Amino acid sequence: MTEDHWEVAGRRFTSRLIVGTGRYKSLEETRDSIAASGAEIVTVAVRRVNLSDPKAPMLQDFVPPDRYTYLPNTAGCFTAQDAVRTLRLAREAGGWNLVKLEVLGPPPFLYPDMAATFEAAAALIADGFEVMVYCADDPVAAKRLEEMGCVAIMPLGAPIGSGMGVVNPYMIRAIKAAAKVPVLVDAGIGTASEAAFAMELGCDAVLLNSAIAHAQDPVRMAVAMKHAVIAGRAAHLAGRMPRDYKADASSPMSGLIR
Repeated sequence: MTEDHWEVAGRRFTSRLIVGTGRYKSLEETRDSIAASGAEIVTVAVRRVNLSDPKAPMLQDFVPPDRYTYLPNTAGCFTAQDAVRTLRLAREAGGWNLVKLEVLGPPPFLYPDMAATFEAAAALIADGFEVMVYCADDPVAAKRLEEMGCVAIMPLGAPIGSGMGVVNPYMIRAIKAAAKVPVLVDAGIGTASEAAFAMELGCDAVLLNSAIAHAQDPVRMAVAMKHAVIAGRAAHLAGRMPRDYKADASSPMSGLIR
């Protein structure tokens, strides 16, 4: 078996698991969980990257940017203008050009606001950003974002932090079948079997945060997610057996002892 890797915006990665840096009990737990996950990319809300107060704890000291690829995101942005402003500040502060765009609708579902997402994506792409975009599980919207120039499409598996898994696998599969850029399931994954299922659908990677951070043992769950993504990818490449309504015995029915 040759080394399995994927690429986004000309960058090559071996791990197909992307993890967030929020919601952990401490920066130490953040560090240990991310290390156990084997992830190479970590998403970072710009407000959590301390660049101004040298006396305050710094995420960078626990999750060093020279070891991980930081992916600044627009978590908590509810308008296109806020999202664009946030990522422009991120680029000024840290030089980051590869970014994750998300523009959310109102509670309780925080579903992607697609009109605002299109608006923000257009502005960011025009400004030279390489945009990985969080979106609805809508093949038409996903294709439009790709044609606009987004470098990766990230449909939700289920609402953010819900832990419901992949609730619409048919549309995720349709998005992947039509895409010429990487497709990642983003949001909604709650446990390892759901991460494996997302990969079995053919997705290039899985992005999650709460499933690890909210587990009773985050480090152990991070290990589980690491292996789930590997297993799901291997199963996809192997090709599952066909489904059938009738049995097909694995041992021959001839030559039985009578």
